[in-house]
Amino acid sequence: MDLTQLEFFRAVAQDGSITAAANRLHRVPSNLTTRIKQLESELGAELFIREKSRLRLSPTGRSFLDYAERILDLVEEARQVASGAEPHGSFALGSMESTAAVRIPELLARYHQRFPKVQLDLSTGPSGEMIDGVLSGRFIAAFADGPANHPQLDGRPVFQEELVLMSVQGHAPVRDARDVAGETVFAFRDTCSYRKRLEGWFAEDRVVPGKIMEMESYHGMLACIAAGGGVAIIPKAMFDSLAGGRNVTIHHLAPKHAEATTWLFWRRGTDTPALRAFISLLEPQASAQVA
Repeated sequence: MDLTQLEFFRAVAQDGSITAAANRLHRVPSNLTTRIKQLESELGAELFIREKSRLRLSPTGRSFLDYAERILDLVEEARQVASGAEPHGSFALGSMESTAAVRIPELLARYHQRFPKVQLDLSTGPSGEMIDGVLSGRFIAAFADGPANHPQLDGRPVFQEELVLMSVQGHAPVRDARDVAGETVFAFRDTCSYRKRLEGWFAEDRVVPGKIMEMESYHGMLACIAAGGGVAIIPKAMFDSLAGGRNVTIHHLAPKHAEATTWLFWRRGTDTPALRAFISLLEPQASAQVA
């Protein structure tokens, strides 16, 4: 067993395809196929379930992936530490869309100016996908709705958010979910923690929303509501940044539904110079926000 085999295994596990992983690693597919078969032979177990052109992790493969990621992360940390204290190399960062849009642009600019040798790669998505990205090794760290009680995660609270309900302009006051029962809901995919909060709000009042329309952006949600009605949950800071906000109405929710804390999460034990530098730069801004 060698590091190349582990890197190939992790790439195929992430992409679910030999071809896709080979393209990302700039290798020929036959090379990956051979090395993974060698790894399975050494382990005496099948790591993937082959399904036509797709590969799916076997139960053994899922368990082995956790160990492979830990080994590769430790090797990368060792390389960075051995090469010097100055942060450098790639730093894959995940973030919820609202955090990326209104909370961290200035932070990312300062980070790039201070540490130009770090190649920062930002990806956005729902909170659940950000957590999964950290656990899988896709991200070094990610901003997500917290807290997340997971034994493999470390993190700290960084931003306080107020969630508000967005509705068509002129909508009657919304005191609880019964006032919008049956209305169309615009939301991100079901891995979005804010969507789960909204669904919990409806469930608490024992009413159901109308059709849930999945969207890819808050801009799209606002446009749909302004054009034809419906509701969506959105961080107040994000709403304030959107053009066209005057065309809809926002309603404040009870504190237990409105208060949300964004955390920065990273895999427990991760300690790279790039991550340490990012956390140190974030701390003053985060402390002020949380306070």
